[in-house]
Amino acid sequence: MTRTRVIDYEGSKYSTEFWTPEREYEDRAERIALKALLPPSGDRLIEIGAGAGRLGELYRGYAEVVLMDYARSTLLEARQRWGHDPRFKFVAADVYRLPFADAAFDTVVMVRVIHHLMDVPQALRQIAMTLRPGGAFILEFANKRNLKSMLRYALRRQAWSPYAREPLEFIELNFDFHPAWLKERLREAGFHLRRQRSVSLFRIGALKRVLGARALAAIDGRLQRPLAPLELSPSQFVKCQVSGAKFVEPATGLFKCPECGSTAWSESPDALTCANGHGWSGHDGVYDFRRMKDEG
Repeated sequence: MTRTRVIDYEGSKYSTEFWTPEREYEDRAERIALKALLPPSGDRLIEIGAGAGRLGELYRGYAEVVLMDYARSTLLEARQRWGHDPRFKFVAADVYRLPFADAAFDTVVMVRVIHHLMDVPQALRQIAMTLRPGGAFILEFANKRNLKSMLRYALRRQAWSPYAREPLEFIELNFDFHPAWLKERLREAGFHLRRQRSVSLFRIGALKRVLGARALAAIDGRLQRPLAPLELSPSQFVKCQVSGAKFVEPATGLFKCPECGSTAWSESPDALTCANGHGWSGHDGVYDFRRMKDEG
């Protein structure tokens, strides 16, 4: 089967080599935005692209939390961090073939992920299917039309236009998006934009050194909401809701076979097998839906 290419952080040291002390400001600013937009409680939440579980402590109000990533190795890090909490489940899966029952979640979070997706419409359609009507989708995306890129373009220090609507692939499987383009894709997938925040406006090394991460993030937090309509920052957070026009009975079970759609399962110590015989591995506390067991 031909599948859409995905970026794979398997075996990487992203959690330690990217999230260094130099990015404490960005981490704090993102947490402020997520706390402001996230429903404080619910039955079931999923973070797509959760990596090593950096944001897991923000989900304490949920009865069940699914941390999903394509890289199994980062999920093992997440399990080391959150495996003591029985509310957490760890799932390796492809965002284009989500293994979750329709209407399984009240809340979906996706931070620092969509900029790696070459087929945004397909991913958004998959996500919309997993949300209950009225459920919240908190999405962060990399903003092509940010203040720095506009200034660089005006000074002829970059060739590409920040005002062009199409996504910019600046390196392979790394995209920046024009806000208007991404909002159109959200509407097409059935989402309604409710709130927005502009985040990390001060990604400047000198400011970080002079003011410090805590103070700079506090300033950022105060400006995120009032500056949101201008969409000047490199990181944009939006809170959307999926349309409730077509009622879908909330799922009781969590998983759906990504191969055939079955929601009936049998479970053994190292595998999940759907009613139609499709087997998926599950060991070391991580369910793996990237490839069926007989695919190797």
